[in-house]
Amino acid sequence: MSLQAYHRVAQQAESPRESEYRLFGQVTRALIDASQLEPTEISKRIDALHWNRELWAALAADCASEANQLPAELRARIISLSLWVSRHSSAVMRGDESFEPLIDVNRSMMQGLSGG
Repeated sequence: MSLQAYHRVAQQAESPRESEYRLFGQVTRALIDASQLEPTEISKRIDALHWNRELWAALAADCASEANQLPAELRARIISLSLWVSRHSSAVMRGDESFEPLIDVNRSMMQGLSGG
């Protein structure tokens, strides 16, 4: 079985929660890698920050949907976190803040998704 075929089968067998966990893991790994780059590696750092922003924007959009079945308070907290992620990412891009708080928030989300 090819690696691509394996990934397709694995993704089809995943629950939405498992898919979210996997995606958070990939994005968080990209943030960790970007945080270890020299500040002059602007493009790679911004790519990781942008990917993380996209993930959080998608979560916020989903939480804003009337069809979302999460409790209203949890949805509001996720939307609030998404706004914070966007602001903090801008500060990281300017060099005013570090990647660590973004990594920590993502890890907390992963812990919640894993049921831990």
